[in-house]
Amino acid sequence: MGQIKNYRGRFAPTPSGALHFGSIVTALGSYLDAKSNKGKWFVRIDDIDQSRNKVDANKIILEQLGKLGLTWDGPVVYQSQNIGLYEAAIKKLEEFNYTFPCTCTRQEVRNQIYPGTCRYKNNIQNQKHSIRIKTENIQISISDRLQNNYTQTMDSEVGDFIIKRSDDYFAYQLATTVDDNEQKITDIVRGFDLLDSTIKQVFLQYKLQYKTPRYLHLPIVVDSKGKKISKADNEIISETSPPEMILVNALRFLGHNPPDKIENSDIKTILDWSIENWHVDSLPKKSKISYSIQSK
Repeated sequence: MGQIKNYRGRFAPTPSGALHFGSIVTALGSYLDAKSNKGKWFVRIDDIDQSRNKVDANKIILEQLGKLGLTWDGPVVYQSQNIGLYEAAIKKLEEFNYTFPCTCTRQEVRNQIYPGTCRYKNNIQNQKHSIRIKTENIQISISDRLQNNYTQTMDSEVGDFIIKRSDDYFAYQLATTVDDNEQKITDIVRGFDLLDSTIKQVFLQYKLQYKTPRYLHLPIVVDSKGKKISKADNEIISETSPPEMILVNALRFLGHNPPDKIENSDIKTILDWSIENWHVDSLPKKSKISYSIQSK
């Protein structure tokens, strides 16, 4: 496959803590996919949910990326600066009667597809409520560059989902969709665990008349028990971990094995080799992979 023209990619971490190995795998994958296509790579800090943000986490994340040589194009974007964009998107959806207020609590609808309890209720706007988007009996499909086709029927498999929470925070699905459109993102490389979120975002793109980016969902990193690596599992990203070692381990996880002379080189040499040798066909076509950090 030839190069993708006018490529615009992004890495969008949540500042709830320092990057762990799984998030660095995603950052590296998205960076290499962009640079191998001679594209732009942007960093966006998804700080819309203030309750999850940790003090100075955004600064730590940017420092980690810098130490790994993953330099971004243009200024860093912060979701918290885009509130007006999200409000405008909600207003547009409301004008077309695509939304409804919902007073259901999380406990009331836990572990089930939303049953439509509030869809046809009247006079609940003045009560504390979230805003849901109405789904339909339509199928949304994505043609993932690694995982192939993925399809869900919106009303029966997804259900009406929240786009603004009852605490007045805009939901991840809406904010991410609006941000990607605003930044003119053409390609999104991220973890397999967000595949279901992608379906919701493509549905929102359809409703908001946005273009749909290309998607590539990488396998997620899990421990020996199959549990997703989290920000509590940070042994590889300690202050003493050489960035070269981190990059080589992330490359190995992604199915790209640099030769010994590259492994023992500096960051620039490792990244130059990685960009030149990046192939989607070499990526493991799995949802998750257990990986043990190797010192060499």
